[in-house]
Amino acid sequence: MTTWQGWHRFATTEPPAPPQPGQAPRSREQRLAYHSRFVTVRTPAIDTLAHQVRALMLLGRHQAVTARPSVIVTGPAAAGKTTALLNVGRACHLAHLRKHPAPPGHRPQVPVAYLLVPPGATAKTLTLEFARYLAIPTTPRMTTAQITDAVCHTYTAAGVRLVLLDEIHRLNPRTTTGAQTADLLKDLTERLPATFVYAGIDVAATPLFSGVRGAQLAGRASLITCGPLPARHGHARPFTDVITDLEGALDLTAHRPGTLPRHAPYLHQRTAGRIGSLTRLIRQAALTAICDGTEKITKTSLDAIQLDHLAEDQRRPRTR
Repeated sequence: MTTWQGWHRFATTEPPAPPQPGQAPRSREQRLAYHSRFVTVRTPAIDTLAHQVRALMLLGRHQAVTARPSVIVTGPAAAGKTTALLNVGRACHLAHLRKHPAPPGHRPQVPVAYLLVPPGATAKTLTLEFARYLAIPTTPRMTTAQITDAVCHTYTAAGVRLVLLDEIHRLNPRTTTGAQTADLLKDLTERLPATFVYAGIDVAATPLFSGVRGAQLAGRASLITCGPLPARHGHARPFTDVITDLEGALDLTAHRPGTLPRHAPYLHQRTAGRIGSLTRLIRQAALTAICDGTEKITKTSLDAIQLDHLAEDQRRPRTR
């Protein structure tokens, strides 16, 4: 999805739909494909990010002198940061295309750019990622400044209004190359008429907020924490609500509704409240239930699934 064609295909492809009442039963292969892709359940982090991005895009719409305010989505691994980023980006993309449809035979505008910070990023490799997204021609002899000029010109002409930059924790402004890359990002935020949204693992604990460059970023960026879902939050039960939504999207012929919410304490202990681990566990259990013919998810079938190392490590009893 780090090219315009790939992102446009992702954003405009209809997401998988849960079974509807009165709908003809889907085949085994169709249901396997459905649970492999599965639905995206809205979480508090997705709602918070959507409201924040909408507000900041309005705030910076006519700002032309300094960098526009930005957002950083942070949190531990498997907490749903990238899912939130993609969900908000897709919504922005589709809303823009509905409001500004392309004339017949013309290429649609490019409202959203989705990029990954490359490992060991330098200023030049990051500008090349920006160039690759819109297939901007570059040559090995071009300097970083020349590529940056081409990126700023093309992105502005293409109408990019939202830049999503994932894996931001890979930047380290304490190193020479990291400092140059951070300076490049600051330059891009000032020259592009777009709102920047970053995502990374535990960003506040990384060198990204340290030193002069870190202070500049911290002074312009709002921080949204995408952490594990608590079992309880006051009178609400956000983790159980997500489980209920996921169960409602299952397409299993023998599964009894209410089974998974009843095991919410167990599921919270298995996944430590991480939405990524929870979704993987339920999807894998559903696929197993279709393959073995049981067509239902039970605590026994959930217990038989080996999850990611973080979840399994959380599950093990602590010993001295």
